[in-house]
Amino acid sequence: MVEILTSLFLVIGGAFALIGSIGLVRLPDLFMRLHGPTKATTVGVGGILIASMFHFSSRGQGLSLHELLVTLFLFTTAPVSAYLIARTALHLKGKDVNRRG
Repeated sequence: MVEILTSLFLVIGGAFALIGSIGLVRLPDLFMRLHGPTKATTVGVGGILIASMFHFSSRGQGLSLHELLVTLFLFTTAPVSAYLIARTALHLKGKDVNRRG
């Protein structure tokens, strides 16, 4: 039963991470690109970490909380970093932030 839950969370987490990564590459604007890594990819990595927590907790070594702490840190820092990126883009007052040079 634990293997099924682990596999399910790995597949769901991988799908969300893939969709978020595709959104990061394909969306045209910086503000639209923020949705990929902050929403879908965060949920995807969270699913993979939960699968890791199930796997290592089932090996008889007790409850594994390291992955839970990493997930909590990820869910706390991803919105803050997206907010700071968006504020920086707004601070540039509409300049083309995608232009290099």
